[in-house]
Amino acid sequence: MRYRRMAIEVESPEEVGYSTIANNLSESSVSDRKLSDLGLDIDVDDLLLCYGDHLGEPYLREAIAAQGAGLAANDVLVTPGAAAALFAIATALLSPGDHLVVVRTNYATNLETPRAIGTDLDIVDLRYEDGWALDVAELESRVRPGRTRMISVTCPHNPTGAMMKAPDLQRLADLAEASGAVLLVDETYRDLTHGERLPMAASLSRRAISVASMSKAYGLPGLRIGWAVTSDRALRELLLAAKEQMVICGATLDEHIAGRVLADRDRILPPILREVNERVAVVQAWLDAQTVFEWVPPRGGVVGLVRFRPDVVVDTDPFYRHLLADHGTYVGPGHWFEISDRYFRLGYGWPGPDELRAGLAGLTAAAEQARQ
Repeated sequence: MRYRRMAIEVESPEEVGYSTIANNLSESSVSDRKLSDLGLDIDVDDLLLCYGDHLGEPYLREAIAAQGAGLAANDVLVTPGAAAALFAIATALLSPGDHLVVVRTNYATNLETPRAIGTDLDIVDLRYEDGWALDVAELESRVRPGRTRMISVTCPHNPTGAMMKAPDLQRLADLAEASGAVLLVDETYRDLTHGERLPMAASLSRRAISVASMSKAYGLPGLRIGWAVTSDRALRELLLAAKEQMVICGATLDEHIAGRVLADRDRILPPILREVNERVAVVQAWLDAQTVFEWVPPRGGVVGLVRFRPDVVVDTDPFYRHLLADHGTYVGPGHWFEISDRYFRLGYGWPGPDELRAGLAGLTAAAEQARQ
């Protein structure tokens, strides 16, 4: 493994310093929650802090499996966040020289971990002009039957908020089965779908793995709870072996709380979704009122990929410099996702309404400064 730090981590708001940011529009989750915000009656005084079930707390796994038709608790592997699940999958399934078909833009780990392994990445780039829609036919053309080890996609997509259609997701599952590949679907934003949710990929095929977490949709990244779901027993055992060699088991306290939250998701999630829909409407109104920026309206998640309109001449270096130094506003520049800095990820779920509006005003002002 040849590790290197990713720009998205080096330049994260934690590294830049939250004290330097007044309007944080760079986050990719809803706002962080306190336990008291969740309205749960939790007494952990008598919770035994022992080594837990290596797959994860059964109560938690049952709550996760209940979200996918035909899935059971034993199909679920709980991990310390989705990042650990993605790392376990990559290191368990990919070797130097293996062929991987992966979509870009993407969550950086889905690209960088396979690179660190030495995998042969075949990248399918999404395009603004296509509404960030995945061209399934193009992806199919990159798959080498019997040679491609994994197909890696995200849905809802990070950082654009784009969604696949259900027939396309089924088509990818069928492609994985026909080619002998494993289909990895990063479903971290599935619970924040703005319309009808797609089925869990793991419910469509034994060759599919669904990955998600408590961090983005529930605002609970401090719990460090994620999961990988697959109905293929041999594949699950392989991922379990990877987890055991990294952490043995998860944190008993974290898994207990996460199980309670997911069991009560029908009460906890709707207010979060209402807030998200209100915030995306604020961003859309701002975009409709100016002629500098544009985006493809996201259909899931809490982020969108905004860009300078093609006819706007701007120097992006001073734009980002003025944005933070003069207006206290921070976004995720395009190089975090291996694209031009004329694009940036805008997170609208984390800031409060006033902070969001102030950040949007900062973007307008910084763009004006950078065009002078």
